[in-house]
Amino acid sequence: MKQRSIATAIILSIVTCGIYGLYWFVCLNNDVNTMNEQPGTSGGMALLLTIVTCGIYGWYWAYKQGEKVEAIKAKRGLPSSNSAVLYLVLSIVGLSIVAWAMMQNELNKMM
Repeated sequence: MKQRSIATAIILSIVTCGIYGLYWFVCLNNDVNTMNEQPGTSGGMALLLTIVTCGIYGWYWAYKQGEKVEAIKAKRGLPSSNSAVLYLVLSIVGLSIVAWAMMQNELNKMM
């Protein structure tokens, strides 16, 4: 795990027409699973399921990632912000990259 620059990730996602965004999605998933210290769906499998379900699994994934981030915060005694619903809503309205940026920001704070 390493801290990632949110601005760089967003710019690379735009410049590469989303290809870096797919890599970032996988890394976010794997980093959250590592920090949560519980087994979960791998990043590659989450990406595959999102593609196969035409993005619907991505909505579920966003919600579950929010729950996992909150669990990590609780383990570390940090205040909760109930971000699961926010990530879900952002993903549904087509702003997944904003949800990813918010997840990355939370992970960067906790590293």
